[in-house]
Amino acid sequence: MRSASWTERAARRAAGGLFLVLATLLLSGQRGSQFYIYPNTEYNGLYTFTRVAYAGSFGNRRGGGSSWSHDYPDADRNMSTILRELTGVRANLQGTNVFTLDDPEIFKYPILYISEPGYWYMNDTEEASLRKYIERGGFLIFDDFERDQINNLIRNMERVLPGFELIGIGEEHPIFGTFFKVDDLYIPHPLVAVTPQYWAIFVDNDPKKRMIAILNHDNDLAEYWEFSHRGFFPVDLTNEAYKIGVNEIIYALTH
Repeated sequence: MRSASWTERAARRAAGGLFLVLATLLLSGQRGSQFYIYPNTEYNGLYTFTRVAYAGSFGNRRGGGSSWSHDYPDADRNMSTILRELTGVRANLQGTNVFTLDDPEIFKYPILYISEPGYWYMNDTEEASLRKYIERGGFLIFDDFERDQINNLIRNMERVLPGFELIGIGEEHPIFGTFFKVDDLYIPHPLVAVTPQYWAIFVDNDPKKRMIAILNHDNDLAEYWEFSHRGFFPVDLTNEAYKIGVNEIIYALTH
């Protein structure tokens, strides 16, 4: 685990009003996001952005995609580049991963990203695998879901962790200051008129114990990440979306 002094020093080196604008220029030559599931990378000890595929659409190699694939692959690649260029995280720039929850390869990667959990579906095998993943210390990031879509997430997690509770967290929680100082935690959803909320799941429903999952409810941080090299959204908001994502990932890696 890196020391606090390391993160403080690295954050100061990365600071500056346009630091993320400059960093995203590195991404301008990437291939467009026509739907295609790229080959997964071989495990090499580096942090690799790992996304969960669900509802049986994993085998659809071309055309259409599914809810799980929203913002893929650009958001995943762009976040990896930001981590590698601006922090001390040894992020894998050779590719990202997409796994179903019943794939044993997930146990090699400490963080799973689940997009649009309002449409998330698990079969019994995936449920059992996710329970084991959490018991072994895995961390989940849920992103890109609004309003009552949270109810589907709750139903799924109740199957995995009966009796679990969602606990609201805000700017006072250490996860949001792990690496960057976030100027505004409640940046607007890029596409929907909702007010962001943040929820967490903890071991034994105890905020003093290990955090299992972070929920970016009524928000879509990955939408900002995906289009950061295309200028679709304001620079300031994109910067803050990256800061929150980086903080969540580094917190998960160090706790």
